Amino acid sequence: MKALILVGGFGTRLRPLTLSVPKPLVDFANKPMILHQIEALKAIGVTEVVLAINYQPEVMLNFLKEYEKRLEIKITCSQETEPLGTAGPLALARDKLIDDSGAPFFVLNSDVISEYPLKQMIEFHQGHGGEASIMVTKVDEPSKYGVVLMEETSGKVERFVEKPKIFVGNKINAGIYLLNPSVLDRIELRPTSIEKEVFPKIAAENKLFAMVLPGFWMDIGQPKDYVTGLRLYLDSLRKMSSPKLATGPHIVGNVLVDESAVIGEGCLIGPDVAIGPGCIIDSGVRLSSCTVMRGVRIKKHACISSSIIGWHSTVGRWARVENMTILGEDVHVGDEVYSNGGVVLPHKEIKSSILKPEIVM
Repeated sequence: MKALILVGGFGTRLRPLTLSVPKPLVDFANKPMILHQIEALKAIGVTEVVLAINYQPEVMLNFLKEYEKRLEIKITCSQETEPLGTAGPLALARDKLIDDSGAPFFVLNSDVISEYPLKQMIEFHQGHGGEASIMVTKVDEPSKYGVVLMEETSGKVERFVEKPKIFVGNKINAGIYLLNPSVLDRIELRPTSIEKEVFPKIAAENKLFAMVLPGFWMDIGQPKDYVTGLRLYLDSLRKMSSPKLATGPHIVGNVLVDESAVIGEGCLIGPDVAIGPGCIIDSGVRLSSCTVMRGVRIKKHACISSSIIGWHSTVGRWARVENMTILGEDVHVGDEVYSNGGVVLPHKEIKSSILKPEIVM
């Protein structure tokens, strides 16, 4: 089986992290976002993953070479010269996706994090005999999304309603598809939307089916949702009794700590924290609802909450970092500095407090 991951463009919503690496390589729960998907695809027997990309393909491929060997899976790129939307990339990668087997292929949106129940999706797809399967997820505020209206028993999709003003349903497209090769015959090589142009036509022919995603779902393409996504991901590890979760007197709730990180005396870590490789957390530090990426140093008695600390940054003694502060790579926050929602570009030194959310160039 093969799979295509829609990687797309510049990742502007996750800047300043994406100023250092392409968005799919930004760490989430201590590994690059896209690796969560590639590992899930490998686990159900996918042998080749095609990355649909229009930005820095060399960086992506060089980085993923190591994982290609380790996971024994082929990873290739299909590069757009212009943005082709969500369906155009499938037409562009047609020759990479089709082989003699006639097997269906997966399509995933690279920002989506979930438990990836791909094995169940294959069974669902084989069971209904249609042309395409999509995952849907239930949300509290469907008005922000395109809503999928479907038959509850069979899963047959009736129609799509884009950002409904009145309540019509609460199931939205979760960005995970399983498609027969024949779907490619419906897509022209031009900028086009799979959600708005391709799926409605398949649904009109009664050949599109939707499976409700079990477990959690989050599009982690922007900081607030990234932090929420980490909480949901760690919750899911807890439900599975994962040995990856940290334990100890200084740990509160669900916490992920890389084995090479060093944590000092008298810290309070958690809930909902990920600490990456090579991090040094000095004594008396308080961390909650945050990600601390590879090579970061947090000095004594600093307090960090609801924030993302980029690679190789330092946070000074008694500093306080909160309210969706995002530090890019190699940012140095001084002792006793306060950051309230500061978004700091890479390689900066912050010597005075950021009192209201702002971008520091």
